Amino acid sequence: MVNPDRRGNRARRRPTRPQTAAPRAARPAPAEPRTDGPVLELDVERIAHGGVAVARHEGRVVFVADAIPGERVRARVSDDAKAKFWRAETVEVLDASPDRREHPWAEAGVDRAPERRAGGAEFGHIGMGRQRALKAEVLADALARFGGVDEAVEVEAVDPALAPGADSELGTGWRTRVRLHVDAEGRVGPYAARSHRVVPVSSLPLAVPELAHLAPLDERFAGAQAVDLLAPSLGNPWVVVDTGETTRGGGRQRIEEQVGERVFRLDRGGFWQVHRGAAATLTAAVQGMVDGELFDPRAANHDLYGGVGLLAAAVGDRFGDTVRITSVESDARATEHAGANLADWVGARAVTGRVDRYLGELAASASPAERERLRAATIVLDPPRSGAGRQVVERLAELAPRQLVYVACDPVALARDIGLFAERGYRLDAIRAFDLFPNTHHVEAVARLTAIV
Repeated sequence: MVNPDRRGNRARRRPTRPQTAAPRAARPAPAEPRTDGPVLELDVERIAHGGVAVARHEGRVVFVADAIPGERVRARVSDDAKAKFWRAETVEVLDASPDRREHPWAEAGVDRAPERRAGGAEFGHIGMGRQRALKAEVLADALARFGGVDEAVEVEAVDPALAPGADSELGTGWRTRVRLHVDAEGRVGPYAARSHRVVPVSSLPLAVPELAHLAPLDERFAGAQAVDLLAPSLGNPWVVVDTGETTRGGGRQRIEEQVGERVFRLDRGGFWQVHRGAAATLTAAVQGMVDGELFDPRAANHDLYGGVGLLAAAVGDRFGDTVRITSVESDARATEHAGANLADWVGARAVTGRVDRYLGELAASASPAERERLRAATIVLDPPRSGAGRQVVERLAELAPRQLVYVACDPVALARDIGLFAERGYRLDAIRAFDLFPNTHHVEAVARLTAIV
């Protein structure tokens, strides 16, 4: 464990038994992309979900990394020749877009061989304004194709005042959590794109400054699986070595995150938004998205996939100390923290449970009076990247709440669920999108759906 002293120096102490992050289930490594495939000249047509552009070669779709729509590039095919479509990595730009710029992370730039490019900053070669425009295109296309909604969306930048130390023009200095992987020789670095190949790097420009300076990029960690960097908004930053073994209390040390005047407590290894300004941005967005005329503080309001209570508190802070709201989260430790973080509201409670099962039990056991309170309810949900899914949508529609505020980090999953809600009597009233992951293809959206009367 590494923790700087109050003067900002790298005060280093090596515990006998290193702190470890919570163990993760082993996942099969993806097949490594080919490095000897054919090189094609391609005209890049448009952007696709997932951070790659679309081109065609003799009728076959080619998904091209590190390219911008409108460019002509030379790209190396990394898939098997018999694949239905191909993936390829740009190796040379023949006709550059006016939006192309020098990548702010040298180790991820197109001048490096694709197998040596650091992953995790796949839009870094694109100017910030065009990045947001492309993300808006992907979101609007998903809404039309999967949600049946024709809706133009603007992707908004995070207010610079919410992320001190970040460079909004370069899209750097915003990540408060970084995972570095460790290879067989103990070297640390990010994975190359679509690979489990560790790429040693000399810088981490997307990280907040205190992590960028603290990262042990030139050290070896033999026998470790990863090195996690963490910079909470309150207290000192951390460097945590993950050995893949459970060390008592290793992932349960408490940290604090401040959003406005409110402080949230959570486990060091627990989930929190990665961008320094994301929690405040989403708090304000959810507060603004709830239709006050439809909100009933006495109803059976819920925050589903509630984590440590961030969005439940957002609702409570807007509507006052009489608000009734239940946070539902499958992680017992997060629920424990949510209970404490929501203590200001007598009508707030935190429940541990899977959302689909909780809703099923609620539908089966609710009394007529409880059903009435559910029909008057506002439901906030912030599901994982895969979205809420059909079963949760069906159970929510059965309970028939008055309005839903859906926070999503995946455009396709959000659009699919909006389509499912539409089939069950809900319409999309409003949507906003935020660039909480600059220099990547990811985008966060907040949508309001209301029951069609």
